[in-house]
Amino acid sequence: MGAPLAERLRPKSLDDYIGQKHLVGPGAVLRKMIDAGHISSFILWGPPGVGKTTLANIIAHKLETPFYTLSAVTAGVKEVREVIESAKKSRFFNTNSPILFIDEIHRFSKSQQDSLLGAVETGVVTLIGATTENPSFEVIRPLLSRCQLYVLKSLEKEDLLELLQHAITTDAQLAARHIQLKETTAMLRYSGGDARKLLNILELVVEADPDPDVVITDEKVVERLQQNPLAYDKDGEMHYDIISAFIKSIRGSDPDAALYWLARMIEGGEDPAFIARRLVISASEDIGLANPNALLLANAAFDAVMKIGWPEGRIPLAEATVYLATSPKSNSAYMGINTALQCVRQTGNQPVPLHLRNAPTKLMEQLGYGKDYKYAHDYQNHFVKQQFLPDELQGTTFWTPQSNPQEDKLKQLHEARWKK
Repeated sequence: MGAPLAERLRPKSLDDYIGQKHLVGPGAVLRKMIDAGHISSFILWGPPGVGKTTLANIIAHKLETPFYTLSAVTAGVKEVREVIESAKKSRFFNTNSPILFIDEIHRFSKSQQDSLLGAVETGVVTLIGATTENPSFEVIRPLLSRCQLYVLKSLEKEDLLELLQHAITTDAQLAARHIQLKETTAMLRYSGGDARKLLNILELVVEADPDPDVVITDEKVVERLQQNPLAYDKDGEMHYDIISAFIKSIRGSDPDAALYWLARMIEGGEDPAFIARRLVISASEDIGLANPNALLLANAAFDAVMKIGWPEGRIPLAEATVYLATSPKSNSAYMGINTALQCVRQTGNQPVPLHLRNAPTKLMEQLGYGKDYKYAHDYQNHFVKQQFLPDELQGTTFWTPQSNPQEDKLKQLHEARWKK
């Protein structure tokens, strides 16, 4: 059995490398460094199958420098130190530092990443890290500050089609089969912009066809794969990107976009409770006092989903999504509590005014606890003006009503009570 198609077609030079023109195209930043024959440490961040490992190999080959590889899944601090020692011995005077390529660097623990710092800082090795997760969260700050960060993008449709044509015309095994790409929509959809996955799909479909002349159609691809092409890693970057797009679409009052991202999460196998929780948060944070019913509906949707489950649970989620997206928006409560929290952190434990304190004992009563407190229900309209904030914070405003019909009423009532 020969090597997989993705391995057979792995590019050996930048001229054969498909995609990432913003980094390695003519005049691009990484291309300039490679052509100059000298690179500094950097981290490649991008989704799976976009060429991170391939790019690292091409760079090492182009610079003709020793190349060490570690996988964060299997390597520990001991292996890191052994590689660094080997790199020290393999470096010659006036030559480029050996390259240490670490795949899935986000899986390295803090101690493992710490063990790299000295070697990277002194130039014993040039580090190339590859990660599918946001380095801001997964890579320690001292290491990140010593590396450039380059973001790789999912391959575009044109890139993937170019890759398919390249595969069926240049790979000896595929070229012998006379392959016709009649339809490619299903292949591109299942690949999700992942070149490795695309080539694996192509190889699987071709190998399953006994006819030497292979005609690839969408129906044939779907039949061979029988899987959900929209599933994604619930702990991965896409999980956070899609929920972010969902919430921002609601905040931006676009029900169509919000429903699209909701559908993406449902098709991707997202936990319905996670979606429902985010709707409750959005109802409080983004709609707030402009439409208090939004929180009630979001909470009701949460309860309904927990009671009825899938697939019917999609309906109350969709109802709440559209209602929240089309509701008037206010973040005055959200901003108010944030402002109050900031004040508390800055001013510390201010004493509670005596008249607001409870007096459960005779001694407390003698000390003035609760004295002169005015019971609001004893007064007209259930309101009487008195001090509620600590002495040092008198006159401080935390809640600022925003302009919408619901809060306009609250504002008028508030101003009438306090003569503001």
